Amino acid sequence: MAEIPFSEIFRKGFDEFRKYVNPLIAERASLAKEPIEIVGTENGLLVDSEGNRLENFHGTQFFGHRSREIESALRQYLDSSYPEWFPTRVSPLAGRLGRELCKRSGYSQVFFGLSGSDGVEASLKLTRAATRTPGILCLERSYHGCNYGSTALMAPGLLHDPFGPHLPGVQMLPFNDSDALKKALEKGDIGCVVVEPIQGEGGVRPLSEEYIAALCELTKKHGSLLIADEIQTGLGKTGRFLMTSNWPRRPDVVVIAKQLGGGLMPISAILTEMEIYRQAYGKHFGTAEAHNMTFSYNSLGMVAGLATLDLLSDELMEEVKTKGAWFKSILKEALQGAPLVEEVRGEGLMLGIKLKNFTNPWVSFEHFGFRDLENRPTVSPLLARRLYKHHFFCFTCGHDWSVFRLQPRFDIEREKLSNFVRVLREEIDYLGELD
Repeated sequence: MAEIPFSEIFRKGFDEFRKYVNPLIAERASLAKEPIEIVGTENGLLVDSEGNRLENFHGTQFFGHRSREIESALRQYLDSSYPEWFPTRVSPLAGRLGRELCKRSGYSQVFFGLSGSDGVEASLKLTRAATRTPGILCLERSYHGCNYGSTALMAPGLLHDPFGPHLPGVQMLPFNDSDALKKALEKGDIGCVVVEPIQGEGGVRPLSEEYIAALCELTKKHGSLLIADEIQTGLGKTGRFLMTSNWPRRPDVVVIAKQLGGGLMPISAILTEMEIYRQAYGKHFGTAEAHNMTFSYNSLGMVAGLATLDLLSDELMEEVKTKGAWFKSILKEALQGAPLVEEVRGEGLMLGIKLKNFTNPWVSFEHFGFRDLENRPTVSPLLARRLYKHHFFCFTCGHDWSVFRLQPRFDIEREKLSNFVRVLREEIDYLGELD
């Protein structure tokens, strides 16, 4: 068999993406002057065609790009003769990863998928099968993925509106409004409430302690499952294995994904109790496979998950907590008095900067020719653009384009974070002069 011509692909494939895959994504990246031609990795960093080393603040690569330890585990398995897939769906690797996840989390049953979206989807199906109650509550500005069921939980807008009519029975509640939650649950037709401990795309907005207490109490009182979407907050990102581990009661279901595969393999998991699983799927052999995915137990995903858990030590998570608190404090100090900055918020290495949008109409999407985006803030996208030249790849929250989100790799050096804060203030000041 001929070798795959990777060098040729990396010369031509970027233009082929534009032609054959998604022209608008390529156009947006070009207009924003994003570092598109990523051709390699080095010590956890991205390397572009000009040899620049880029720090990725997206959050999916919590261990840096191509973690040596996780890559080594995958190579070790590929060098063996063990099977890559089990037609019986009885996988010893899934069994071991399930055991380790339950040991670390306190839950007693795990279902595996390939993405956070399908993990949320599996949670919705689990709810309806277990409770036979159709109602689903979510919060405004939520983001739970782009599958059909999870899209129904999406905040109204470009990621939601084109796909209606949506899954019936979904009701969106005001954020952190305990009275609205109580009123909705009192009707007795709610099977589950789905929340993010910190809304990611919604603007790095944490649930208040009062609202968490109400969630835990009211869902238990009314027999509704409490589902925590920890796709962004879980697995050490906020300094704990699960951010919900200190809630007044453990959620009935937790969804994890993203860094569970170490940035190298797609994998998600929903953690729940065996009693709930049996209520949904435990009637007989037929119902046991009523929800499944062909490659949900693929061997390489399970190996990556095991290697990831091996890296997620208590010491590492304590380091994340300490480093995150320090990073947040130097951000607050450096940005104090900046006219465009409203607030620094978040926890651990999941932080966001709330920015004030420009009042100058010349710095608007309408002025740039994008009339459909005229009500969207330009401030955070422009700030991200300004930071590319400093070799920091940063992002804007999907539902709130005034919030600049920061999710660096866990082992990023403090010196580099200090340098980031310095150039961030310089670029915010530059943008402030445009208003």
